[in-house]
Amino acid sequence: MRATSVAYLVCPIITTILAFFILREKLTKLQWLSVFLSGVGCILLSYSNLLDMVYSSLIGSTYACYLIIQSTNSKFDKFLILNFHMILAALILLPFFPSYSGAVPTEFKFYFYIEIIAVMYTIVPLLLNLYALSGIASSKVGMILNINPIIAFILAGAVYHEALGGLQILSYAIIFLAVIIFNAKEIFRLKTEFK
Repeated sequence: MRATSVAYLVCPIITTILAFFILREKLTKLQWLSVFLSGVGCILLSYSNLLDMVYSSLIGSTYACYLIIQSTNSKFDKFLILNFHMILAALILLPFFPSYSGAVPTEFKFYFYIEIIAVMYTIVPLLLNLYALSGIASSKVGMILNINPIIAFILAGAVYHEALGGLQILSYAIIFLAVIIFNAKEIFRLKTEFK
């Protein structure tokens, strides 16, 4: 669960950098600090397994490119495009299946939880991100994507009772701080509006 979320953590960094260079989106110094902090968090997470970071970067890059393309695309159906991207990502990962596959689970409970996670924590957020691109900058949508793996990390410890190391907790805390810093202008503006 934790390992699969690294691709989601790399994607916002790549998306923000691509949005800056390709779409000419403006970033403040605090937002660049946020990108740097996210990068530090990802490096800390992948410190023990560089190969996973390479695979995560490959998947994160494909989705970042997809977000950049979709921010200017309004002609195609968003759900159809999302399905195409997921199939493309699966085809890219297919050659790695033999070396990373394990025993096939047989319990219904496993597939039930995977279905909930796939729909509620992957497909729905990705689809909502596509709709968000019509009104929010690509770099901002990219950084908000970090919320999904943070939720997955919390679920890994709270629901699946995976051991959470101090380095992982620190990494996710840094990334969560990066999301807050990146969106600080909007967060604190909302806070003052509710007073």
